[in-house]
Amino acid sequence: MTAPARLAPGDPAPEFSLPTDTGNPLSLADLRGRRVVLYAYPAAMTPGCTKQACDFRDSLGSLQAAGYEVVGISPDKPEKLAKFRARDAITFPLVSDPDKEVLTAYGAYGEKQSYGRTVTGVIRSTFVIDADGKIERALYNVKATGHVAKLRRDLGLD
Repeated sequence: MTAPARLAPGDPAPEFSLPTDTGNPLSLADLRGRRVVLYAYPAAMTPGCTKQACDFRDSLGSLQAAGYEVVGISPDKPEKLAKFRARDAITFPLVSDPDKEVLTAYGAYGEKQSYGRTVTGVIRSTFVIDADGKIERALYNVKATGHVAKLRRDLGLD
């Protein structure tokens, strides 16, 4: 497997309809007309992913006040996402992509470096999607800690 194709500003955001932590589907089309922060993370209930989710949770009010909806995506099954959401009081939707098709379409699944070796997995990424469904920002290989604060600065919220 080679490095996945990356999205760039102006590209159409790949459409999706995936089950959430509640089992109900969520599609990108459901969010049309709103700006969306879609962030890809490797695994629910791991230390880094928990830190990142809690950072988004703690910033959700100001992100929503600025017109952004937040959605997390991982290959975890809805049942695990429900436990994650309940355990950490996550207040935004988490979608399940166990086949990794949507993650791959966003360039957020493929070869990556992990502790000096090449592995295949979820590439921690964040996508800002405009109200018309176009990519505004595509950020790859982001850090779990400090990323939300940097994103807030980049979006002019701080």
